[in-house]
Amino acid sequence: MTIIGIDLGTTNSLVSVWQNSESLLIPNALGQYLTPSVVGLTDKGDVIIGEAARIRLQTHPKLTTARFKQFIGSDKVVTLGKRQFRSEELSALVLKSLKQDAESFLGHSVRDAVISVPAYFNDIQRTATGNAAKIAGLTVKRLINEPTAAAIAYGLHEKQDATFIVFDIGGGTFDVSILELFDGVMQVTASTGDNRLGGEDFDDLLMQWCCEQGEITMGSLSLKELAQLRFNCHAAKVALTTTQKVEIPFAFGGKKLSLGLDRAQFASLVEPLVQRLRKPLERALFDSKIEKAELDAVVLVGGASRMQVVRSLVSRLLGLIPKTHINPDEIVAKGIAVQIGLMEDDVNLSEVVLTDVAPYSLGIGISNGNQREQSLLFHPIIERNSPVPVSRSDVFYTVSDQQEVVRCKVFQGESRLTDNNILLGQIEVPVPKKPKGEESVDIRFTYDINGLLEVQAKVLSTGEETAIIIKGNNANMSDQEIQQRLASLNELKIHPREQTQYNVQLLRGYRLFEDLVGETRLMLGQVLEEFERVLERQDNQEIVQFSQYFDEVLLSLKPLSPLK
Repeated sequence: MTIIGIDLGTTNSLVSVWQNSESLLIPNALGQYLTPSVVGLTDKGDVIIGEAARIRLQTHPKLTTARFKQFIGSDKVVTLGKRQFRSEELSALVLKSLKQDAESFLGHSVRDAVISVPAYFNDIQRTATGNAAKIAGLTVKRLINEPTAAAIAYGLHEKQDATFIVFDIGGGTFDVSILELFDGVMQVTASTGDNRLGGEDFDDLLMQWCCEQGEITMGSLSLKELAQLRFNCHAAKVALTTTQKVEIPFAFGGKKLSLGLDRAQFASLVEPLVQRLRKPLERALFDSKIEKAELDAVVLVGGASRMQVVRSLVSRLLGLIPKTHINPDEIVAKGIAVQIGLMEDDVNLSEVVLTDVAPYSLGIGISNGNQREQSLLFHPIIERNSPVPVSRSDVFYTVSDQQEVVRCKVFQGESRLTDNNILLGQIEVPVPKKPKGEESVDIRFTYDINGLLEVQAKVLSTGEETAIIIKGNNANMSDQEIQQRLASLNELKIHPREQTQYNVQLLRGYRLFEDLVGETRLMLGQVLEEFERVLERQDNQEIVQFSQYFDEVLLSLKPLSPLK
């Protein structure tokens, strides 16, 4: 059965396929690769999708909608005529249209798909994307992060070892990912972004500026005037990538204006948005522990990356001229097709290995001492940008006398307060009644590349275990598939501190600490503390490296025998 690849975008969507050992983009009924992510109704109530709907955005704004990907996973509904749609339903209509294009191109029906999502999509948004696919009659074989897909396409095109950054800004979302390509292994080292920032926001600012020039408020415009203004502002933004100055037609309330705008004015106008691009970029570099001087290339993805203000920012901050030889609108779809080839074990891709990371931290809520639910603090167990699959744990203690149950709420996010993070699920663990702090529970998170999170809780005094499965990306996985995945994850469930060699090293260090004095003793104490922290982070690669360093420290500090 053929698997198709779908880049479901805020502004445009594409479908691709891996065929004859190459990535092929599939044209729509108009012979175009880009299908506008726009849905509308005709005057008779029939659904239209793509270019036809995009045209009616200006003429029939009450019957047409776009940008709905920005609200996927939320309760927001869109009214078209007499009908209401959730974002998942609108997305499903676009997906179904792409599915039909693929079936026409291939000459047979298709059911399976790999679909891209912004790297910074949270668990709810990913699950909602899977639900949209199910409504469209598709089975999601995998959700792949957009920057990762772009990196695959870029990496295979270059065919050389490199460290590069993918700067992905589409119509409604913004992602930054840093990747390392070496010996056929493509490793994602960091992913960050902003789910509420994209090219459409630049259009919004331009629209607001036009209204200020016309001395009116945006709310005073009719829907048709608003739709026409958005179209004109978007066209002006695009034109400024190749020209120095544009004229923006603006009609409202019987008046007609022509507003002149040059690149310098536009750059000044959108500076607040440009500054918002900096933080994710800086965080990605920080999380990856890679200096910008170590970057070999910058890969631009998404239509909004064509803006001169964006390219200038990237060049200025990173000191690199962005790569533009691969179409930024098409690179994700091409990369998805390559991912399908990897899944199908294509012999031409046999030497390519891909790793990814968890874009958000996963943890539980802990008490801050006053027992109020709303004041729970977030305690990460799996930190953001941890390579997946990953399994890590931590120990927690009871907070009240005679406590009978430890209630662990599982959250996703980065905020210190759980109120600002996303609740994924909850596990309740019965514990023996004892004074507070005398009972402890080991909580282990095991997270795989498909977003499947297993939470295990073990009462250390009794050995009793409780577990739940949180189905993230693939909420539609069968029980059999889930069991198969859990079986493969069991290989990771070894707490590093339980490994004998590291315990032996620590004991040697403790003993040497007793023998030393002065500054040397203090230095060893600091190294011991760092080794303990490394073991607690449970990153195998980091542990191995620090273990080797620790042996060198012990060897250099071992006191000479006075008898020699």
